Amino acid sequence: MTDPELVPTTVFGAFLVPLPRFPDDRGWFSESFRQEWLPGARPMIQGNLSFSRAGVLRGLHFHLRQADYWWVCRGRMLAALFDLRAGSPTEGQRYEARLGDSELGPAHGLYVPPGVAHGFFAETDVLMQYMVDRVYDGDDEFGVAWDDPAVGISWPSSGPVLSDRDRGNPPLAEVLRNPPAFTE
Repeated sequence: MTDPELVPTTVFGAFLVPLPRFPDDRGWFSESFRQEWLPGARPMIQGNLSFSRAGVLRGLHFHLRQADYWWVCRGRMLAALFDLRAGSPTEGQRYEARLGDSELGPAHGLYVPPGVAHGFFAETDVLMQYMVDRVYDGDDEFGVAWDDPAVGISWPSSGPVLSDRDRGNPPLAEVLRNPPAFTE
């Protein structure tokens, strides 16, 4: 198999990874991850599995030191990114993409670098596998209000199911008043 051609997003350092499928009479096969697909990125060292019911919105979250790599195993979601990194060539830009397909399985992975706020809305029930390049550390977990007009994400629902934590995330202006120092 050849390495997939990375698809840049409107957020510097974040990209989609096409996951080719190889079908036969039994179904299909697809690789979902290879470290070599993430040029220059630290190794992914922890894998996580997340299930979200249709109508759930998770985020927006961001980390100072952790990168994420997502792929949807089952279902369909709207993924959203917002670049919080001061001095980034795409500082203040957002990106939205639909990922997954309940009929076809994973079609793209999504790499999210540190300092980029990220979240998703489950359009159907979603089973998502994600890998991170740091072991979970609650001290490196922050949030931005999912519905802040200054972020400008076009979520498909104005009344999603949210966790208490995500419901209480601060607006962008508050996060930017005291900008954290992002590290790669």
